[in-house]
Amino acid sequence: MTESTVDPLHALAHTHLPADIAERWIGLLRPGLRLEKATAPGTTPVVGRLGGLPELSEATEWPVWEGHGPLAFIASLDCALLPSAALDIAIPKDGTLAFFYFDGQLDDGSALVEPREPDTWAGARVLYVPADVPTAARPTPEGLRPYPEVPLTARAEATAPYSWHPLVDREFTSLPDDHPLWGEDFQEALWDHSAGTDHRLGGHANPVQDAVESEVAHGALGSPPWDDPRIDEEALRWVLLAQIDTDHDADMMWGDCGALYWLIRPEDLAARRFDRAMFTWQCG
Repeated sequence: MTESTVDPLHALAHTHLPADIAERWIGLLRPGLRLEKATAPGTTPVVGRLGGLPELSEATEWPVWEGHGPLAFIASLDCALLPSAALDIAIPKDGTLAFFYFDGQLDDGSALVEPREPDTWAGARVLYVPADVPTAARPTPEGLRPYPEVPLTARAEATAPYSWHPLVDREFTSLPDDHPLWGEDFQEALWDHSAGTDHRLGGHANPVQDAVESEVAHGALGSPPWDDPRIDEEALRWVLLAQIDTDHDADMMWGDCGALYWLIRPEDLAARRFDRAMFTWQCG
């Protein structure tokens, strides 16, 4: 990761926090890839796309949520073109990742995919298509409209943890409630830094409401009471795979300007067990 991608968050921390706290907070940053619209595809490397039609093998069935219908195709990423060396997670070196979600087109949004409801988990999927498998564009199932295609490029950047993430709580549990880390100036600076359409691969998630890792951990543990200490422990076992934000160019609106999140345990990612990825979504 180049120095220029790290400097903004370093400067932000040193501007608003005491030097020792700033360095501890900087130690929690993780490298991620910001996925942005490729405005000049001929000159900018295109690593994937939102919308359009997925490239699937003949043997791959279109993902379906039994009893509800087919999932919508959201995005695909060409792993060979991603600058994945910048990441701290084991993204495949080649092949394609394809993301699907039951987006409400077929039922006017009445069926929701929630981590606390295992019966709904089939409403979001990640498919990995190896590079050596022949593929072809797959038509969208009847009743669904494909999203407009938006080519994506990727750039490495440092990402900050949500300020009430269990990771931050573990590092700074001894700080008083009125510390500048929780103060309005620092929080507004973080908000401004992450403003705009925010598609991500790897790094820390940028939640709309609360820590998405905690939501997934809560569901993975069978939805115990929210004060169960195991939730924070389990949350630290999950990493962001991909975040797809509301995007007007792709005609994607998740609730009230929300975002979709796919998370996975690092050991499952390394073993290419994408069927074990978990999903959550948040909106304002």
